[in-house]
Amino acid sequence: MASPWHSLVSQKIFLARTLLEHLDGNDPVPMREALTQGAVELALRARKLILVMIARMYQDKEGQPGNLTALTELLGDDIPETAELNVLAMDTGSWWNHLEQLERHQGNPPVARKTVSDENVIAVSADTGPDRSKEALKQTLSAIKHFTDTLEERHSEW
Repeated sequence: MASPWHSLVSQKIFLARTLLEHLDGNDPVPMREALTQGAVELALRARKLILVMIARMYQDKEGQPGNLTALTELLGDDIPETAELNVLAMDTGSWWNHLEQLERHQGNPPVARKTVSDENVIAVSADTGPDRSKEALKQTLSAIKHFTDTLEERHSEW
């Protein structure tokens, strides 16, 4: 039987995927942005819930770790889950790192863009932020789901 925390994480992932399914390139910009930001927020919530899920799996009934550092302080770095998450945090191509980038991007005001005129046209590379495409978000959600399902299977065997 799935733990209630696993079910809650799965629910957030399902809802994020549902929002992405409604994302259409023909939608007005505010609608696309609302669906994208909503999916990102649900994915970020799922990530926080994974930390609580891990704490509960290790019988910590009080802990509500809000980040990986807090989870590591709570349970130590010698358990497989904190070790796995720390590896994911260091991997620039991981789902964990993608969510870190999305959280920074979504939690800050947009960068002011310079106006372009004939006098100031210089070719520069602009930071466009993390990949917020429908495909990238779906891939990250699938990776989160796979991680939590594996975690649940590992601990339900005990």
